[in-house]
Amino acid sequence: MQIAIISDMHGNCVALDAVLADLQLESIDQLVCLGDAVQGGPQPSQVVSRLRELACPVVMGNADDWLISGEDSGAEQITEERRQKLDTVRDWQLTQLSEADIAFMKTFKPTIELPVDTGHTLLCYHGSPRSFDDVILPTTPDEEIRAYLEPRDDMIYTGGHTHVQFVRHFGRTFHFNPGSVGFAYRHDQPDDDFHADGWAEYAVLSITDGRIELTFRRIPFDVKALIDIYSSSGRPYAEEAIGQYSG
Repeated sequence: MQIAIISDMHGNCVALDAVLADLQLESIDQLVCLGDAVQGGPQPSQVVSRLRELACPVVMGNADDWLISGEDSGAEQITEERRQKLDTVRDWQLTQLSEADIAFMKTFKPTIELPVDTGHTLLCYHGSPRSFDDVILPTTPDEEIRAYLEPRDDMIYTGGHTHVQFVRHFGRTFHFNPGSVGFAYRHDQPDDDFHADGWAEYAVLSITDGRIELTFRRIPFDVKALIDIYSSSGRPYAEEAIGQYSG
């Protein structure tokens, strides 16, 4: 069985389409999205449309929950200027989404369990099974991740949220992050010199007769097309977003 795992498109349908085109080259039995599909970028309605067509299970991420509810969990401390910009972009994105789009987003689940063979289940979430705000990074201490996951040997664990591809092992099982389809970036950058990457990240989990294979992928997408869409979309602060792809 082959499962493709995508996450964190953040309203970038150009990158999502690049991943979907790549997936057409092979046989995938199941696709699952780990959340934060819609909020942020210039193509919220287009991403919703793709997800509807795919009819794949989708996890609710923190950013999409905030987009449709307007309720901030307070998990991330940001400046008042940043808050004002996020609110302005949110207001614009809501004008791009229909009532049916919002209703569809409200069907996203906190967690999703997918049987992958006779002995394993894939547990899908955004931050952790406890909360979409929980942060799991390559450097997060083992004991902290264990508290989030309570790992079992018959479960395989996957979450998004942190936009970085990695795997962490816990006994006979593991947690992995497929990376970000729509807004991949390196975490070692200084805050005053930030650049987004021009590729879409995802993962494929294959299990056959007890043999487990995990593949991380990076697919280039048309950055110029995304920039053109930002420029013509009417999205507030488009030039700031475009500037993240320069250099």
